[in-house]
Amino acid sequence: MPEVAGVSHEIRLAAFPDGLPEPADLTIVETQVPFRGPDDVLVKNHFFTVFAGLRTLLGGGVPGTPLPGIRPGDTLFGPALGEVVSAPESSGLQAGDLVQHMLGWREYAAVPAADCRPVIGGLPDPVACLAQGVTPYGALTRAARVRPGDTVFVSGGAGSVGSMTGQIARLLGAGRVIGSTGSPWKVERMTADLGYDAVVVRGAAPIAEQLAKAAPDGIDIVVDHVGGEELQAAIAAAKRLARFVLVGALSGQLARGGSGSTAPVETDTYQLILKQVTITGYVAGNDGELRAEWARRYAGWLRSGAIQFPCVRVQGIRQAPQALHDTLAGRYLGTVVVAI
Repeated sequence: MPEVAGVSHEIRLAAFPDGLPEPADLTIVETQVPFRGPDDVLVKNHFFTVFAGLRTLLGGGVPGTPLPGIRPGDTLFGPALGEVVSAPESSGLQAGDLVQHMLGWREYAAVPAADCRPVIGGLPDPVACLAQGVTPYGALTRAARVRPGDTVFVSGGAGSVGSMTGQIARLLGAGRVIGSTGSPWKVERMTADLGYDAVVVRGAAPIAEQLAKAAPDGIDIVVDHVGGEELQAAIAAAKRLARFVLVGALSGQLARGGSGSTAPVETDTYQLILKQVTITGYVAGNDGELRAEWARRYAGWLRSGAIQFPCVRVQGIRQAPQALHDTLAGRYLGTVVVAI
């Protein structure tokens, strides 16, 4: 029997989407509070995030990626913040502790104790622990190794990851930070609050022309969340020995056709060779040292006001399917969080 009487609600995939997911492709299911196994922590979720990468998972996923594909009947998942209801003694967790885990999209979750991380202490708002900052922090400190004065281009600079990337690049000493977005209304927020000196807008003019004006002396580092035309333009604007870090593939995930599981782009390899450009695919993964370093610096930056956590809160688990649709349509800036 579950340790908490009553029901739990969760969101499952009803059918594989035909193109971009619609709210009708998801269903809200009433089920029993899950049973906690001997090595599990029973968590009452308070918040979970909605992220564009779900498009790929809902299309069946990509072999070799760290997250499995989601099939009809499966419950969705993703980063979540919740309160411990009960936990095995060996876990070191107690009822009432706040933890992060990956079993969002449900009211209650039975999470393996090894997959629960206590929330960073000292945050002004615990929800800020859901910021997607560890990947760009690792990309800029481990893969690209940003140097003082570097010009950095961040494609997809207003999403959950990109909205943190520009700020982190600035705090690490970049001299000029340029972002991109597909939504003109986001430009003011990006330059006023998110660390960007300039923003290029998809559809306003060819990205290559806009980027050449925004970075007339060329680009040292590219943190690419998009691919497609923006990656092509960044290669054209790259300086000699530029460092590219690929962390996302929104051009494929947001494509109206297909499953969102591929993101092909044509590149000019002559430019890569002549400029001696380095391109690295980057995943933060389970690098405990990196996560601990990020947590310390992030908490300090938040407390000092040096960094913001751009966040849109959606009230109620029943609103989550529409929130996913709106996220993929580019209607939000920053991280989208569902409050249960």
